Amino acid sequence: KQWYQRRVAITAGGAAKGGGKGGGGKGKGKADAGASAAAEPKEKKGLNSVKVRHILCEKHAKSMEALAELEKGLKFNEVATKYSEDKAGSGGNLGWMVRGSMVGPFQDAAFALPKSTIAKPDYVQVKTKHGYHIIMVEDKK
Repeated sequence: KQWYQRRVAITAGGAAKGGGKGGGGKGKGKADAGASAAAEPKEKKGLNSVKVRHILCEKHAKSMEALAELEKGLKFNEVATKYSEDKAGSGGNLGWMVRGSMVGPFQDAAFALPKSTIAKPDYVQVKTKHGYHIIMVEDKK
């Protein structure tokens, strides 16, 4: 099974495209790979922290229920309060996280996501040793 599911497709320019048609998360074309590699060093130098929210579920089925609620248009913080199994507090808010302080897949996803709002979040689901995270980024610096 593929544990990494994306709601948005990140392009080399950092813009997001909503769900739509696409490659289903399997690899990139040659043109995309080159463009991403060229854009990556700039991103790492300029961005060192993200203001992130997440929903953490131990079981895959529960995380899928949370994803379904988000797809219905519910606000991210409301879904986090209902489904998240961690102690992140108000609406899954983890606050500002610096590069190097997060587990690998979580960090990679957090820095790849565009900024969004709790009312219209761009989010991604990743699996780590802690469980299944649904992540959104509110700000970057």
